[in-house]
Amino acid sequence: MDSLDSEFTGATVAITGGAGAIGSNLVERLLTYDPEEVVILDDLSSGYRWLLPEDEQVTLIEGSVLDEEKLKRLFKHDPAYVFHLAAHFANKNSVDHPETDLLVNGQGTLKTLQYAHLTGVERFVYASSGCGIYGGDAEIPYEEDDFTIRHDTPYQVTKQLGEMYTYYFHQLYDLPIANARFFNSFGPGEVPGKYRNVIPNFFYWAKQGETLPITGDGTETRDWTYVGDIVDGLVRMAVVEEAVGEPFNLATGGDTQVIEMAEAISDRVETDAGVEYVGRRKWDNKARIVGSIEKSRRVLGYEPETGFEEGLDEVHDWFEDNWDRIRNCAEF
Repeated sequence: MDSLDSEFTGATVAITGGAGAIGSNLVERLLTYDPEEVVILDDLSSGYRWLLPEDEQVTLIEGSVLDEEKLKRLFKHDPAYVFHLAAHFANKNSVDHPETDLLVNGQGTLKTLQYAHLTGVERFVYASSGCGIYGGDAEIPYEEDDFTIRHDTPYQVTKQLGEMYTYYFHQLYDLPIANARFFNSFGPGEVPGKYRNVIPNFFYWAKQGETLPITGDGTETRDWTYVGDIVDGLVRMAVVEEAVGEPFNLATGGDTQVIEMAEAISDRVETDAGVEYVGRRKWDNKARIVGSIEKSRRVLGYEPETGFEEGLDEVHDWFEDNWDRIRNCAEF
């Protein structure tokens, strides 16, 4: 989009959770537009300083979205655009720690919206979850209007709560919001760990020569979406006028079986440790996840550019280049 240069050039952009996998890739993208400043609020619970570029236009405030003082510091920079990516991440994490999930994803989102309203931001983009908003019985591919209130994990509940809060601020205060529904993001910058996504964990275990645990029979599918494509969708949602007040799937519109993903990772790492089948998690009842991107194409001009195999190559290269750091940070 040619307009992105003029929209972000000279602007101040705030990103909560900006030191995580998606956030750090978003920072890299925004710097190509020569903004005045990209200011990040991150408590580094799942993000890392070393993921962020060393650039004088980047400012990191270490702290939580629950910390009033840190939020005041963030919004004192008077951002024109806010990307709210901070979250208590992962379904299993929320099952194990539901109170923390509610505080961070519920109250943290509410507090951030309040400051965005008080300072008059031009656009507030909220990171929701396409894998959580839609019910297990929804038609495939998931379309934005077909969501549920019957959820299986606290994370799914609080991600929908966040969307409800954004709509509330839009309706009552005319806050220009847009809701991004991520579908199984993967790519460089995602460190493996206990509550992390399956692709970085599989790369980590494969490099250690360990078998890859599949929770199910392996025929389950997911709409794995490369982080660069998700970032492209985010920046479009921040500037397209027709995006205001709307949710958008950031997906590929296609899916890949878990067993195929595991085999592709094993091939790249050149391990023959294989897979093992373990019990399906009680809360994981979606055998297939695919997001429709018709609305995102039509309204945003969004079009995924990195295919699944190419994306896995990028992750593999990133693991090779950063293995010592990754190994030191991974916690299981």
